[in-house]
Amino acid sequence: MPIYALGDVEPSIHPTAYVHPDAVIIGNVEIGEQASVWPNAVLRGDEGRITVGARTSVQDGSVLHVTDVLDTVVGNDCVIGHIVHLEGCVIEDWCLIGNGAVVLHRAVVRSGALVASNAVVTNDMEIPAKALAVGVPAKAKPDAARMEIITDAVEKYLRRQERYRNELRRLD
Repeated sequence: MPIYALGDVEPSIHPTAYVHPDAVIIGNVEIGEQASVWPNAVLRGDEGRITVGARTSVQDGSVLHVTDVLDTVVGNDCVIGHIVHLEGCVIEDWCLIGNGAVVLHRAVVRSGALVASNAVVTNDMEIPAKALAVGVPAKAKPDAARMEIITDAVEKYLRRQERYRNELRRLD
């Protein structure tokens, strides 16, 4: 798997985390215990820091980046769906960011919130705890997130990473 230092700054990956061989990790990136990063995901911590919490999955094709003044922080027990873009934002614990969603500068997604597929959480927006954010730009529907969707997805990816750790074989 391509894991790169940038100057003197090296990623920190917990030994129990799973990083797929086709993911790219660069620079100031911390990946927590039992977290997983899937094929073609790119976590590029060049000007700031990216933190991915314990048991969080960053799925296929997602891009996590920073700005020269904003870090990107993803909490524990989160699901970052396929082809998600996170940049300079905070995702608190127990959140699900749906496939194709975008969360931008200084945005905060509070604990237990769900950002629907293809939603765009624009600069400075805050999604309240347990809300469902839908649309472009996203609009929050209070108390509409279903926690079981998030917990089921977290559990599924914990099982999936164990299978990949034990069974993935390259054939070429």
